[in-house]
Amino acid sequence: MRRVEVGGDQPYTVSVGAGLLGQVRVPQRHVALIHPADLPPTFVEAVQAALSPTVTVSVPPRDECKTLAVYADVLSRLAAANLPRDGAVVGLGGGAATDLAGFVAASYLRGVAFYTLPTTLLGMVDAAVGGKTGVNLPEGKNLVGAFHPPGAVWCDVETLATLPPAVFREGAAEAYKHGLIADPSLLARVLSPEFRPGGTGLEDTLADAIRVKAEVVTRDPTERGERAFLNFGHTLAHALEAHTHHAVSHGEAVAYGMHYAARLSRAMGGADLTGHALAFLRWQQPTLFPDLTFHDLWPYMARDKKADAEGVRFVLLRDLGQPYLGRVPEEVLRREFAAWQTDLLPVR
Repeated sequence: MRRVEVGGDQPYTVSVGAGLLGQVRVPQRHVALIHPADLPPTFVEAVQAALSPTVTVSVPPRDECKTLAVYADVLSRLAAANLPRDGAVVGLGGGAATDLAGFVAASYLRGVAFYTLPTTLLGMVDAAVGGKTGVNLPEGKNLVGAFHPPGAVWCDVETLATLPPAVFREGAAEAYKHGLIADPSLLARVLSPEFRPGGTGLEDTLADAIRVKAEVVTRDPTERGERAFLNFGHTLAHALEAHTHHAVSHGEAVAYGMHYAARLSRAMGGADLTGHALAFLRWQQPTLFPDLTFHDLWPYMARDKKADAEGVRFVLLRDLGQPYLGRVPEEVLRREFAAWQTDLLPVR
């Protein structure tokens, strides 16, 4: 088993290994377990056996759970069960479910303890680490939320064996992104045949990808500076998700977004990293790319949370491992969008 430490004012440990669902222990006596409805029952039963939760709440799968309506319903379920102030919320499932569970924990009784057990690659590498919690609005993704770090994270790699291959490849986008912005050794390792459920490279590569995010959020827990670099590729990705009502999945949207960001980086004087982005897209084999225009997506990009009073900012790369926040002229955004769509024709 590997352990990754997340520091700061509220430090915690991310454990990566096999068989962890049944080994979970928390100090709180009263626990609310939140999980998506489509999670394998054996996962839920293992955690229930380990924690004996006061209440178990099933929520809609994927981003269908990240709505204000579902959020309010979960809060009501916890109140009806009399979950006390010294209780805890445990999020079990993919990144959407753990985002929701964390926001519930952050706001129920003005904040209770929170723990997370991600069961997808995307959830392990990204959503479960860093304390960002929240839900979506029709106007955009993750526009409502709070910073609420977990007390601990357990990544049971055995759960990844239940994922369809396309879902596993989707989750690899965030690990590959960490290679682009911080640790170039991850690029080849993520594309290696050994990075797969049961593969010899899975646990170590996963832990090293998590470590990239852990180190960044330790230095910048509330995104006042470099934590924004973790959003490389996400400005376009979140726009794709919002405009298509999540018909384009997060991991595939990030893969598309990384290639667009690579093109923008090159246009603004950075190294040409488009080959790396295209290599990942060919490996990922995304399932859907809607025929959209720049005009379709620009309103969502303009509401991106990295925007400030002067407008939209993009995470760009000077070279591998050298990210920065920059503004891109609109004519460049439009020109590169058209070229980006042309680049993707052989991939689609």
